[in-house]
Amino acid sequence: MNRYRPARPTRRRFLAATATAYMASLGLPASVMARATRSGGTLVVGSTQVPRHLNGAVQSGLATAVPSTQLFASPLRFDDDWQPQPYLAESWELAQDGLSLTLKLRPDAVFHDGQPITSGDVAFSIMAIKKYHPFQSMFAAVSGVDTPDPNTAVIRLDTPHPAILLVLSPALCPILPKHVYDDGTDLRNHPRNSAGLVGSGPFRLVEFVPSQQIEMAKFDKFFLPGKPYLDKLIIRINPDSQSLVLGFEQGEIHMLPFYALSTDLARFQANPKANVTSRGYEAIGAFTWLNINLKRAPLDNAKVRQAIAHCIDRKFITKALNRGFSEPREGPLLPGSPYASDDLHRYRLDLERAGQLLDEAGHPRGKDGARFKLTIDYIPGNNEQQKTLAEYLKAQLRKVGIMLDIRALPDFPTWAKYMAAHDYDMTMDLPFDWPDPIIGVHRFYVSSNIKNAVWTNTGSYSNPEVDRLLDAAATEIDPARRRELYAAFQKIVTDDLPYIPMTSVPYHTVTSKKVGNVPATIWGPMSPLDEVYLD
Repeated sequence: MNRYRPARPTRRRFLAATATAYMASLGLPASVMARATRSGGTLVVGSTQVPRHLNGAVQSGLATAVPSTQLFASPLRFDDDWQPQPYLAESWELAQDGLSLTLKLRPDAVFHDGQPITSGDVAFSIMAIKKYHPFQSMFAAVSGVDTPDPNTAVIRLDTPHPAILLVLSPALCPILPKHVYDDGTDLRNHPRNSAGLVGSGPFRLVEFVPSQQIEMAKFDKFFLPGKPYLDKLIIRINPDSQSLVLGFEQGEIHMLPFYALSTDLARFQANPKANVTSRGYEAIGAFTWLNINLKRAPLDNAKVRQAIAHCIDRKFITKALNRGFSEPREGPLLPGSPYASDDLHRYRLDLERAGQLLDEAGHPRGKDGARFKLTIDYIPGNNEQQKTLAEYLKAQLRKVGIMLDIRALPDFPTWAKYMAAHDYDMTMDLPFDWPDPIIGVHRFYVSSNIKNAVWTNTGSYSNPEVDRLLDAAATEIDPARRRELYAAFQKIVTDDLPYIPMTSVPYHTVTSKKVGNVPATIWGPMSPLDEVYLD
């Protein structure tokens, strides 16, 4: 069996980690103290994100994950080198055949109500996530969890799972108290997801006022001695980002995570009392793309989609519209991924070629210069990354005779409803790659995931060879072979072009200089803030 035992630090990158992390010797957390820490104080975090509840086991997205990772612990956590670190599990072993993973839990860990955290809780949580979480591929290979003793959990797999350690991260695998949640109530709507919440993490819930504030306090019996350093953690919710900026400048807010508005980022960089970093979002991989409904003519023709791609100037978007904070994105995988390939079909700005493709597709210009009309949607509430890009596309496509109407929807639920019903031509979208393609990429491309739910394969893309490649990659633990499978996948889909990637989303963490140990692991602010402190 491949074994993990805490040892001296290593610095291997993610490519090596996917193959050998199961037996890697690891060390101290990446957030090594750069200055003397202090205990106490209240950290106030500003957020525009409105969580429906606080249980990350049944809800994806940063609105829930940021508080959930404070309230619940997970088996593992990760450093800034993509290396797994002990958390609730102090050691782990992967079977030689890759079909079981044994976790040894800390014997001293307790829930916020004082009940011990056992292997039964781990088994209950993993199977609940498998059943209810939107990312069905995360634990699809899990057949069950054995509990031979209170401190040992054995995860059984039907097939090898190359991302099994990553899915045990805080944002994806919160450990819930079985004695609270296993009461027959639908976990997705359990009342204790929001009130009377019993967690396993560094902070306990004091009060959750929906759409306003989440207040958490230090859990004195947290299993890591001396942590968390903070006495309190408050997430202040306000959909008006400018109010949060003002609160930060007035010293009422100490941290603004997941901040992407370029005008404000430039303003923060000029503020001598602020620190601004883009570190800590590597496992999230947020980007913008044009999501296309392949069931709608003429978008069912690949030449039409390719023509649209030739109308996009990514350098203009990143430099002019995003003020240099974002980066161009051309493929389905995050450029920093070890599986990202350079062998892609690429589409440079070329209006003449776009016109030729549209002619070849059977759509000549009419007497008025127009070829056909389409409608584009965008996610409300994020103008720079959504509305502005929709307006840019309208102007660009008009140059080649595609008349684009912008459908301005009132709110996110309305947009999500249209998406789930596949009732759209095209829409700007903001998906996340997540830390492994199994989690964040497969869901958009496999035909088995054509569903009536947002952030699935709502575009109805279906290619049997892509299905075969991704199914093979989902069980391949040899990183070289996985790289080959994903390279073939990328070559096909950048030709088929069911989606058109545009730019990375320039997420940054903005903090007061009073904040120490700003989260900079691969999960950034979507990880436990137990080492953060205030001067």
